[in-house]
Amino acid sequence: MSNLHIRPARPDDVASIMAMIRELAVFEKLEHLVVADEAMLHQEMFGAKPGVEGIVGEEAGEVVTYALFFHNFSTFLCKKGLYLEDLYVKQNRRGAGYGKQMLAALAKIAVERQCGRFEWSVLDWNVNAIKFYEQMGADVLPDWRVCRVTGPSLQALANA
Repeated sequence: MSNLHIRPARPDDVASIMAMIRELAVFEKLEHLVVADEAMLHQEMFGAKPGVEGIVGEEAGEVVTYALFFHNFSTFLCKKGLYLEDLYVKQNRRGAGYGKQMLAALAKIAVERQCGRFEWSVLDWNVNAIKFYEQMGADVLPDWRVCRVTGPSLQALANA
């Protein structure tokens, strides 16, 4: 039986979520890209125009997992979708089924909100995550690549 309690994120969870975001960045070898801080995350989650929502999983009152998500849109389905930006389980809590429970909770949100899709990205080198997602019923789409414009390139494109 699981000791995980999943609930919507609250403002007092921001510090815990931000700490896990840093842990995730280290795991992905992308810590040099993290510019976010607690104030920025709080604004994006709980400000006047939130850009992202979150759920957390607590074990014995400690936040041990989080997921941040937002809505996107499919023109082909003419429906909103749920896009998972991050799902992270603390290293010392892995193997207890918490990732599976978090994905199921997010799928439930997507169904309740009548989303046409529930999507996320995975790094191609993260074989364990890919296997896990496939076991959960996800299709890893080989024909799609993420395109990203940031920083000076974004500014240049905006000025074009």
